Amino acid sequence: MENQTYKTHVRMDPLYHYVLTVLLLATLVVSIINLVRSLNAEENVLQAVLLLLMTVAIVIIAILVRIYPLKSQDRAIRAEENLRHFVLTGKLLDSNLSNGQIIALRFADEQEYPTLCERAVKENLKPKEIKQAIVNWKADNNRV
Repeated sequence: MENQTYKTHVRMDPLYHYVLTVLLLATLVVSIINLVRSLNAEENVLQAVLLLLMTVAIVIIAILVRIYPLKSQDRAIRAEENLRHFVLTGKLLDSNLSNGQIIALRFADEQEYPTLCERAVKENLKPKEIKQAIVNWKADNNRV
């Protein structure tokens, strides 16, 4: 596996991000067109409405299927990084760090992690700035 860096750390699941997204958007567009045509022809309106409602429901499910595991993963990362910080410094993470900052900090190796945590709080660094400040990148290959 290629070494992870700031430029290569983003993970895309082609089946979800490209295939499913395109299929859902196409289905949504086609169901809207079908509803408009049914309304104009005054035929099969109920079926067209049901098709659109089902499509919207499936789109919502697809979004939630992605969001819920990410929320769980964020909680796990926060706990892991809090433990990591405690092991390295004897103190818990600063409560002023946002979830986004903590998630970005997970890529810092042990030598620069405590210093970068302090800097993130003092300078209110954005997650992107934290990732760009990391010198020795620690790969995270277990992401969802």
